[in-house]
Amino acid sequence: MENRVAIFIDGSNLYHALRDNFGRFDLNFTEFTAKLCAGRPLFRTYYYNALQDPAQRPEGHREQQEFLDTLKKTPYLEVRLGGMKLSQGVPVEKGIDIMLATDLLHFGWNDLYDVAILVSGDGDFAYALQAAKNMGKHVEVAYFESNISRSMLEVADNRHLLNGDFFKGLWRSGAKRRPRRGRKGPRHGDRPNGSPPGGPAGTVASEP
Repeated sequence: MENRVAIFIDGSNLYHALRDNFGRFDLNFTEFTAKLCAGRPLFRTYYYNALQDPAQRPEGHREQQEFLDTLKKTPYLEVRLGGMKLSQGVPVEKGIDIMLATDLLHFGWNDLYDVAILVSGDGDFAYALQAAKNMGKHVEVAYFESNISRSMLEVADNRHLLNGDFFKGLWRSGAKRRPRRGRKGPRHGDRPNGSPPGGPAGTVASEP
């Protein structure tokens, strides 16, 4: 069995976990995905987040574009962008979870991977992971101990605990560490726009 790996990254979820646990976002995505693969061949990595509205947040949109331009240079990584909508006057992400779950199932159904690794602690994805398992795929979850749903741990065939030891050697050299800030709330359903321009950015993105 070739064990081709597809990695699905919930960008907003990863950003908030990095912020709350380490106070930094300068993650080297090439090295990060390679460590998750652990020597297995990578089919592709998919990164999901919401696109900032340039009319409402022009500075945030500009910074996000800088980050996404850097992210798109990562080998075998595709960026998937959802939209924003106003809910009681507050911008929230729309459709990100559905987009990720749809890709995970579509690529599995078309036999493009053998192992799906989901980087998220959001329990809303548990049913999609179970559906992938029912197709005969192996599913793994990469999670932070402070940000994980029990249902995700129960459905996963294998688990990657994202802690200080895991991230050793995965940060971009020379990047500045940012102070930690409190979490603004769980990421379920429509997501409040608490994330920075592109989620867990490198040295180019900052939270507006």
